[in-house]
Amino acid sequence: MAGSKNPTWRNPLRDERDKRVPRIAGPCSMVIFGVTGDLSRKKLMPAIYDLANRGLLPPGFALVGFARRDYADEDFAKVVLDSVKTHARTPFRQEVWDHLAEGIRFVQGSFDDDAAFASLADTLATLDKDRGTGGNHAFYLSIPPNMFPVVLNQLSEHGLAQPNNTDSAGRKPWRRVVIEKPFGHDLESAQELNALVNGVFPEETVFRIDHYLGKETVQNILALRFANQLYDPIWNANYVDHVQITMAEDIGLGGRAGYYDGIGAARDVIQNHLLQLLALTAMEEPISFQPKQLQAEKIKVLSATKLVEPLDETTARGQYAEGWQGGEHVVGLLDEEGFDPVSRTETYAAITLEVDTRRWAGVPFYLRTGKRLGRRVTEIAIMFKRAPHLPFDQTMTEDLGQNALVIRVQPDEGITTRFGSKVPGSSMEVRDVNMDFSYGEAFTESSPEAYERLILDVLLGVPSLFPVNAEVELSWGILDPVLEHWAEQGRPESYEAGTWGPASADEMLARTGREWRRP
Repeated sequence: MAGSKNPTWRNPLRDERDKRVPRIAGPCSMVIFGVTGDLSRKKLMPAIYDLANRGLLPPGFALVGFARRDYADEDFAKVVLDSVKTHARTPFRQEVWDHLAEGIRFVQGSFDDDAAFASLADTLATLDKDRGTGGNHAFYLSIPPNMFPVVLNQLSEHGLAQPNNTDSAGRKPWRRVVIEKPFGHDLESAQELNALVNGVFPEETVFRIDHYLGKETVQNILALRFANQLYDPIWNANYVDHVQITMAEDIGLGGRAGYYDGIGAARDVIQNHLLQLLALTAMEEPISFQPKQLQAEKIKVLSATKLVEPLDETTARGQYAEGWQGGEHVVGLLDEEGFDPVSRTETYAAITLEVDTRRWAGVPFYLRTGKRLGRRVTEIAIMFKRAPHLPFDQTMTEDLGQNALVIRVQPDEGITTRFGSKVPGSSMEVRDVNMDFSYGEAFTESSPEAYERLILDVLLGVPSLFPVNAEVELSWGILDPVLEHWAEQGRPESYEAGTWGPASADEMLARTGREWRRP
């Protein structure tokens, strides 16, 4: 009609309210420091290719490597290609690779080299013009923590941490930093690290990677709890007897002495992975799934989490000795390459916690982790109280255990419910059976790798799955008394490789009439 204004056209298939539609990152680049290390080669580079293969990266995306190696851009692209072909989750497609390779650059230099960072600034400015990255850059620090101050200072000194310009639409470009664990080695060092990082990058631009939070099954804890009415009435102290959170590995530590010796199982796993799993298991329902709401509920849980004492009876630690693993004889930690023959580093750690809230009062949370255990498994087991009265003779239920809901994080991702059922026959006999859900069988689409989800969230600026300052510091506040107590106790107890840990760990639960679940 003459004189009428044409309404702005909207894509009817793209509704901002529809969260099922994958979000694609806007124009940007990622700079990886420590790009020649194992993490970059096995996880980061393949994840970036997989995102590109799934169409989730912008057309002009750029990947910049920074390291001492004397590489040309083409040499680094060859390294990335070899990594992708060896470790990528999705099939290799030449056209995807060709497009991604156009944006691959390399900057040679050491972390204290001013000229190298000046070259990095020039490289990013050129990418802004040639690839249209728009001044949006993420810096991934895949480097030892003792190098953080040097790199952060260089980024600040060369104007890379904070953009000064705006684009043609008046929008200010973003800069973000990604930090790998460990986030300090105790509360004091964590506070110092947080202050150091926030002195250069504001907290809302800091992404601390805990790759466990990127796993589909960990995120499914939220779906299981808050998308279903079935479990909510029994998810509390009235029905739950205790909770076991286990991360067991069957591998040893040969070749990892440089990182692990002096760190130990508690710092390596409990402080981050297991306490984050506890927070997701015990948290109250958030108002929404906006990042700040999720973080607020996790902070509440960690603030209410306390150690159960006395620590001599409620914690356990061990160090694996020689034994048999998968039919192969393996050496103990003290005989592993690079380890001090009198090392007091624990390879097994177990602690008892309680969450001092109305929902969880009186329910112990048992956290354990270890190397060279019976098998590789990570799971959360909600162990329910026994029925207060059983109208059966004792012989009818002697094989009946506790009801349990087990969330399998890895490797066989899924959920198992254990309950009692009558055994077929003329007599009344009740024993445990399992009802099982498996990701691999229920869905045709394979789960993305954790680093795929986390890197995409960094580029999108969505911090839901990343711990904030308060979470890191609260976690260290929980663990520090245990570490101080163990430091006064001498060497850890030995346990045979291929078993499920030291005898003291079994005694820890036996004191309250409980036992560890055998995954």
